[in-house]
Amino acid sequence: MRLWSSAWSNGEAIPPRLAAGRLADDGSVGFSDNLSPPLAWSDLPAGTLSLVLICHDFDVPSSAADVNQADCEVPVDLPRVDFFHWLLVDVPPHTSGFSEGQWSRGFSVGGKPGPATDGPARQGLNDFTGWFAADAAHAGRYFGYDGPFPPFNDSLVHHYLFTLYALDVPRLAVQGDFTGTQVREALAGHVLGAATLSGTYTLNRRLRTA
Repeated sequence: MRLWSSAWSNGEAIPPRLAAGRLADDGSVGFSDNLSPPLAWSDLPAGTLSLVLICHDFDVPSSAADVNQADCEVPVDLPRVDFFHWLLVDVPPHTSGFSEGQWSRGFSVGGKPGPATDGPARQGLNDFTGWFAADAAHAGRYFGYDGPFPPFNDSLVHHYLFTLYALDVPRLAVQGDFTGTQVREALAGHVLGAATLSGTYTLNRRLRTA
């Protein structure tokens, strides 16, 4: 299997238009275009009945104590955890990719709807749901794609991993407002093959100019 994007090469920086957050010229941080990325794939295994796409950031601080504080940086050696940015299941196997902005255009305060889509695919809850849970102005159920928005003071450049799974079942056994953990558990025993694409992103001005 192969997975790629026309917007960046594997391991390179993700363009700001595909992120949820961006740096302004004056150094402030705000919402970005949040366009879902253009993706393409090929060479699916024989017998593929559906596809699952997961995007997660594995560099998220395990503690929010220093996050987005102007007078300090999040330590590089702080333990990190996963943050799911996109969960898409039941994608038909005849699909060969997505165009830029097909699944997201702009950041929707309170979250985009789901899990149903216009087709057979279903969208899961991304982790902005939990991130904004205590923020009355932004709280909601965030389905589908919401791109990178790492802490502006993180001393670590964040890595985003897009993984496409080819499955031997037409419908993944997850129900309702499913999460990344539930998708990973449901994949067990059904993966015929997988392909990955990585990208990086930072809002730390010091790291961007280094």
